Amino acid sequence: MTKNKTLKLVDSIRISNIHFTLSEYETRISKDIRKRNITDEDSDLEEISKLQNKLYAEDRQSLLIIFQGMDSAGKDSAIKHILKVPNPQGVAVTSFKHPSELELEHDYLWRHAVKLPERGQIAIFNRSHYENVLISKVHPELVLFERLLNYNTLAKLDNEFWELRYRQINLFEERIIESGTHILKLFMHLSKNEQCERFLDRIKNENKNWKFSKADIKERKYWLEYQDAYQDLVRKTSTKSAPWFVVPADDKSTARAIICKIILEKLVHMNPKFPVKSNEEIHYMKNVKSELEGELSI
Repeated sequence: MTKNKTLKLVDSIRISNIHFTLSEYETRISKDIRKRNITDEDSDLEEISKLQNKLYAEDRQSLLIIFQGMDSAGKDSAIKHILKVPNPQGVAVTSFKHPSELELEHDYLWRHAVKLPERGQIAIFNRSHYENVLISKVHPELVLFERLLNYNTLAKLDNEFWELRYRQINLFEERIIESGTHILKLFMHLSKNEQCERFLDRIKNENKNWKFSKADIKERKYWLEYQDAYQDLVRKTSTKSAPWFVVPADDKSTARAIICKIILEKLVHMNPKFPVKSNEEIHYMKNVKSELEGELSI
């Protein structure tokens, strides 16, 4: 959380400063701040549903929502929560895992580009192209599987290489936005202690055993490296048109409520509208209305 807590909560976690320092942002907000800022969540979801319906009908712009965060940060439950209300025809969710052989035959942005939302749609990325400056930065040997022409050894994956990736991602998103797709980028900011609690819950609760993964424990050992990677990517890729939001994620219900407010704010800004019928179409509808009402009176 920023030092000035009198700011609106959503504004306080929207990042626009290239000197962003992750450790200055809280993973949990106080009950007082929640009480003053997180209200009428059901009303927010209802408004999101109405605006999404207009977006779908308008069929002229779209929205991409990106979820990033450490393992167990609550990405899945947050996505499930916000999907309770919208028309499922207008929303698509993609969870990006390790790239397939086919995907590795293309540049790293290809598999994300083909999953971008159609006009009128909302696309949700559970992890995204940012994995290429997160897990790939923590484990640079993964980049070698891409078989890049000029980067065939770990020694060549220097700061200049990562700066290139940040620039490519910014240009990719700039093109998306210019084509009519708005972007929301949500970083679920989780504490290491809370992750520990959630991993233990997966072990102790038989109904959650299926969520437990050895890989998650392995990656936990790189906690500090991931924190540095997240800090760098927010600094390098938080732009005026597509800023990052650092969502305090230690309390899942609070995180979900904040995310609803962020999405609602974006949809209100997009201001989708139902298509306007021409005078000819309105005249036709009136005639058909009379005919149909006449059928019912028979």
